[in-house]
Amino acid sequence: MKHAIIIALLLLAGLCAADSLNVRLAGHCDTPGYALGVYVSGDYAYVADEGGGLRIIDVSVPSSPSEVGFYNTEGQAEGVYVSGSYVYVADLWDGLRIIDVSDPSSPSEVGFYDTGDLALGIYVSGSYAYIADRDDGLRMVDVSIPSSSFEVGFYNTEGQAYGVYVSGSYAYVADHWDGLRIIDVSDPSSPSEVGFYDTGDLALGVYVSGSYAYVADWLGGLRIIDVSVPSSPSEVGTYDTGSYTFGVFVSGDYAYVADWEDGLRIINISLPTSPTEVGFYDTGDTALGVYVSGDYAYVANGNEGLSILDISYFTGIEEINAARPSNIALSAYPNPFNSTVTITLSVIPGLIRNPEIEIYDINGRMVERIPPAPLNKGGVEHSETGGLYYWTPDETITSGVYLVRATILEQTTSVVCTKRVAYLK
Repeated sequence: MKHAIIIALLLLAGLCAADSLNVRLAGHCDTPGYALGVYVSGDYAYVADEGGGLRIIDVSVPSSPSEVGFYNTEGQAEGVYVSGSYVYVADLWDGLRIIDVSDPSSPSEVGFYDTGDLALGIYVSGSYAYIADRDDGLRMVDVSIPSSSFEVGFYNTEGQAYGVYVSGSYAYVADHWDGLRIIDVSDPSSPSEVGFYDTGDLALGVYVSGSYAYVADWLGGLRIIDVSVPSSPSEVGTYDTGSYTFGVFVSGDYAYVADWEDGLRIINISLPTSPTEVGFYDTGDTALGVYVSGDYAYVANGNEGLSILDISYFTGIEEINAARPSNIALSAYPNPFNSTVTITLSVIPGLIRNPEIEIYDINGRMVERIPPAPLNKGGVEHSETGGLYYWTPDETITSGVYLVRATILEQTTSVVCTKRVAYLK
């Protein structure tokens, strides 16, 4: 079986500019009001625009985005979620609005539900829309028939519900001064709180990935909460982003943070206990919402509308899992690193061991090969099930993302495993 290293075709420029690191502006589309939220589906970005309702922007060519349709909601569009042919808008005092976008150039409202207070955040899962409704907490609305939506259950949180994310049987609510609240919604008609964590400041946004909830905590920055046991969540890491953390999106090893006047911040979360900033872009206004799709981050940028940022520096190299994950594993620590990275290769007994480790740059050029070496001779320490490799880049190696590649021969089959590492001088 052959494995390919997928690399970025474009090497980002301006990496040393004062207003950016490893990110560049790809395109921009102004909206008439104040862009607060964004969701990307297919070739379109759907922007919640306070004062301008729902704006639909064609982003098939990120460098030339253009508005193709809009729908002026009755309230103020705060949050947006796309599912199938419908866009669900959290419309502040006007509750939930459901917009048919099967024809993006001619969107039309097909349903609504007055949530009672101020609808700020929205998440759709299955037949239900989960709405963060400020003082009225979490509201659950059956949207299986958009034209006849109705509330099936609610949970009044202690604080003010600003954001919501649903994963499995739980809804995770960013509850302003009351931190993160975890609500069991396995029975939407009878939700119950099973756990909470006081994040320290004002929880405004939340994203759940794997066993962790990532909370945008205003002056508290990014908070990383272990929610593997929902009844006993615990904080494992934090990162002070510098401004007012408003929104967060997680993809792979990175958290993309909408950080108010400091724009987009990119945090490496491969080691949740030690998050590190590896990229940023000053968007020029107030970054409030972010959505990542492919090689681009889409930022709801306040008065500046939608900003599209090229993040291929982080997404352009694909990590390859081994053909037999139980046979081989590759890890790196610390990551990012600024001096030496320790690469751990683990294999099962019986495979051919002691392979060479190869390091590639973002252009696919091999920059170093680390051969096996005797114990304590500066290369690798081997055991029956693998070894440790140490890479200390020389002065010719620049800061950036690199790919560590290990290939092991198992009889006639090649087993390949790769790992991204970020080198920061």
